[in-house]
Amino acid sequence: MVDFRVVVSDSKTAQAYQVAVTGAAANKFIGKNIGETISGDAVGLAGYTIKLTGGTDKDGFPMRGDLPGPTRKKILVAGGVGYHPKADGVRKRKSMRGREISSDIAQINAVVVEYGQKPLSEVFPKKEGEKKEEPKETR
Repeated sequence: MVDFRVVVSDSKTAQAYQVAVTGAAANKFIGKNIGETISGDAVGLAGYTIKLTGGTDKDGFPMRGDLPGPTRKKILVAGGVGYHPKADGVRKRKSMRGREISSDIAQINAVVVEYGQKPLSEVFPKKEGEKKEEPKETR
């Protein structure tokens, strides 16, 4: 059985919502590539359309949109997803995951492209434990 954590970002409100996807809904993501748009029904967002923007595998290696296939490869990178050099011209060989979603992926990042009837704040209600903490007084 495949399980994914899908992080859906809303650019209008600058909020991100994490959804656990398992079973038949998770199978809708297998074989999709970064940059593709899918129906939001897969993550419980009826009427929404989401675009896949990236993710990480079970070991934390990032997915890279310009690397074909679902496998992990060591590539020479000079910047972009997964590597930010401290000086110009610096390159490094890094392990990266390809752009295709497979069963080895643990987290999928997505952004809302088309909005549905209900706003995301109603679809994902705020839980009691997620209140903002007040700054503690120091003595």
